Amino acid sequence: MNPVPPPLLAEIEKLRKELHNTHALYNRACEDLVIARKKVQVLSIGCSEEAKKIKLAMEREEVAKKVAEEERAKHLLALKEVEVARELQEKEAKARVMAELMAVKESSEREKMEVALLSSDLRYRRYSRDEIVAATDSFSEVHLIGEGGYGKVYKCFLDHTLVAIKVLHQDALEKKEEFLREVEVLSQIHHPHILLLLGACPESGCLVYEYMANGSLEDRLFRRGNTSPLPWYVRFRIIFEVASGLLFLHSSKPDTIVHRDLKPGNILLDNNYVSKIGDVGLAHLISNAVPDSVTEYRDTILVGTLSYMDPEYHRTGTIRPKSDVYAFGIIILQLLTAMHPFGLIELIREAIDKQCFRDMLDEAITDWPMREAEELAQLALKCAQLRCRDRPDLELDILPKLQRIKEMADTYFKLCQHDNGAPSHYLCPILQEVMDNPYIAADGLTYEYRAIKAWLENNNTSPVLQLVLPHSQIIPNYSLRSAIQEWKLKTSIGA
Repeated sequence: MNPVPPPLLAEIEKLRKELHNTHALYNRACEDLVIARKKVQVLSIGCSEEAKKIKLAMEREEVAKKVAEEERAKHLLALKEVEVARELQEKEAKARVMAELMAVKESSEREKMEVALLSSDLRYRRYSRDEIVAATDSFSEVHLIGEGGYGKVYKCFLDHTLVAIKVLHQDALEKKEEFLREVEVLSQIHHPHILLLLGACPESGCLVYEYMANGSLEDRLFRRGNTSPLPWYVRFRIIFEVASGLLFLHSSKPDTIVHRDLKPGNILLDNNYVSKIGDVGLAHLISNAVPDSVTEYRDTILVGTLSYMDPEYHRTGTIRPKSDVYAFGIIILQLLTAMHPFGLIELIREAIDKQCFRDMLDEAITDWPMREAEELAQLALKCAQLRCRDRPDLELDILPKLQRIKEMADTYFKLCQHDNGAPSHYLCPILQEVMDNPYIAADGLTYEYRAIKAWLENNNTSPVLQLVLPHSQIIPNYSLRSAIQEWKLKTSIGA
């Protein structure tokens, strides 16, 4: 084996040392790398924590901004509320000052009004309580002739004149100013078919009216006190009179007057059975105060008699002049039938549809003019429509028809004024003598058979109304014939 040369050994030893050093450097580099990695991990963890802290800080900053914005908005709202409160306080102060000024003004005007109303220069006679007490004998039951929703009515003499004194309920006494105002209005109402206010006693809440000898239409219609039935021509005239009185109220200036409680009990008849509307303004006086300057208003307390009350008023509390037209329609039906108002509209409508309207008419009257009676019934049904806007106009639609029917009734009445001891409707309008064989012609009037037969041979018009007849047929009036025969029998026995 050849020995290694020394130079080579030296070179090998040198390389071994270099390798050893390189290996040591590698190990140290690996250790440094591990240390560096650990430092990187530590730094990475630190950065993550810092990022979280930064994110949390940013979130907190955002929340703080929102809170600050909300606080700013609250602050601005508070400032605005303070400003509104200040303005409201100023307005209230001004309103209070104005209210005080208005109160002083109203008090002054009220004093002037009371002085004017209680002075001697009145449109009506002012009576003292002592005068009322003396006239009624301390409101004796002997003088009491009626009692209704508004108070008691006494019949007595004042100033040597027979009068009716209405003593209103206590709630009217508690509203003296309104009472005086209402009396002032009522004292200016003068119409032949409106009950005349003669005077008042503000201290006692009394109204003094002209006395109506034949009482109320309700009493006469239902024949209370065993009175005679109202002839059909009187009923037709009353219908026209009530309509004309209503039109006067609805046309009053500056404020429309709505009756609100029109019914037969509030329609009074004088010695000649001329009708007058009573209790005008009392529904307004007794009810809660409502605006005086409007023709319609909403009232939370309904006033009136239910069967005559406008359904629209009952449902909404809104009153209009046509609310009176509804009640007027019910009154027309009652004058034709002498029936109570409840359910009367449907009864009449059904009778007309079934062509048996004659059976609905008041049996106490035997000579109804059928055409005019049915025309009135149809008009009444229109007046009693559920909606105000569907009802006819009082001036343009209703009164012209009633005027024509009234003129027919007046003509018939004049023909029946010949007094021969027999009731006027027993007389033939042509012969002017008591009928033996009464027949109804197409004009709805009853004639002696031979007279109307001869007339129709040469004429096609009504002998009384001078209107063209729709046909020439005539039918016997058996009920009237029976009544005439009974009257003749009684007359012969009496003789």
